[in-house]
Amino acid sequence: MTQQPWTIIVAAGGGSRMGASTNGTPKQFLEWRGVPLYWHSVRTFSRCGAVKGLILVFPAGHFEIATEQCRALAAEEDPGLPWIAVPGGARRQDSVRLGLEALPQDCTHVLIHDAARPFLSAALTHRVLEGLRRAPAVVPGLRMTDTVKRLDGDRIVATLPRSEVAAVQTPQGFDARLLREAHAAAAASGLEVTDDAALMEARGHAAIVVEGDAGNRKITHAEDLRLLTEAPAPQTAPRVGFGYDVHRYGPGRPLRLGGVPLDGGMEVEAHSDGDVLLHALMDAMLGCAGLGDIGEHFPDTDAAFENISSAVLLDEVLRLFQEQGLRLSNVDLTIVAQRPRVGAHKAAIRKNVARLLHLPPECVNVKATTEERLGFTGRLEGIKAQAVVCAVQELRA
Repeated sequence: MTQQPWTIIVAAGGGSRMGASTNGTPKQFLEWRGVPLYWHSVRTFSRCGAVKGLILVFPAGHFEIATEQCRALAAEEDPGLPWIAVPGGARRQDSVRLGLEALPQDCTHVLIHDAARPFLSAALTHRVLEGLRRAPAVVPGLRMTDTVKRLDGDRIVATLPRSEVAAVQTPQGFDARLLREAHAAAAASGLEVTDDAALMEARGHAAIVVEGDAGNRKITHAEDLRLLTEAPAPQTAPRVGFGYDVHRYGPGRPLRLGGVPLDGGMEVEAHSDGDVLLHALMDAMLGCAGLGDIGEHFPDTDAAFENISSAVLLDEVLRLFQEQGLRLSNVDLTIVAQRPRVGAHKAAIRKNVARLLHLPPECVNVKATTEERLGFTGRLEGIKAQAVVCAVQELRA
């Protein structure tokens, strides 16, 4: 896993198209479920194990107020990722360029996302990041189902083959260096575009399209505000899952538990990153959903999963889990090891697991124990973990 992706959340628009419907409040600052729209994107990216940090681009005229609001939100609900706020420019294109200038030097790839798309999913983010393994520019898109016409004013001049067009979304993903160069070239030549993929195309870097998400709607016009209206709560039923995993100590992967690296130099033998706690958690979630086990989904014979972050695998399991109409309610995790001593790390593990699962910390419990020097853990041969998850399932009518 060599990608070091950051996300730029573009929240710098003035909301001119919806001013009358929002009393002049830019749409990215409209409240939905108790927080502004842009914060929903912060939440989603913070729960993607592959994303390393966030750049938030706010309107220059509201920058101080917006940044202070963001600090308050982060203090109440820590996203668990570094974030930087920067003032935007007159055009979206300018705002993205200013966001790119704030990226750290070690950032290899960047996702560009519009804050007016608050319904983003972690699964879509990972499809874009996976596409960046094959191309320097990746755009999520939806194939057209309606017939598409090219117009000259109100006159139809051509009918476009539906197989050749797609409605594109954000986040769009890019090689960070190439996108910086594309923005610099556009600024020098005066080229104006409506999305960053067009800048890459102008430089000869063709983008590829990955499957978009029909639920990833954009709040653009006044009628879109109905998307923020809550639907009646569905009927639900309880579900429970149990997971168990072990790893042998030995040369291989530095010890991580719940995505948190543990000091002390201990290593485990593993095909992936060897995070025994997240593996037990994934097995519990798959069991709860009736979807088998992690060996079926991520076999250790597949080179694609060698040294892969378990947080990335957890995102995929969470997607499968949610596709079954399941919603996590709480998680109870137990680490069994003679060494290392885990007590000092429990709070960090709890916080990180809660972030990855989209849960408040009080819904995640982490326990650690020894087996009194009995068995393979007592002989310091390895480590094991157990997980119990409780969920509710939406009942289909």
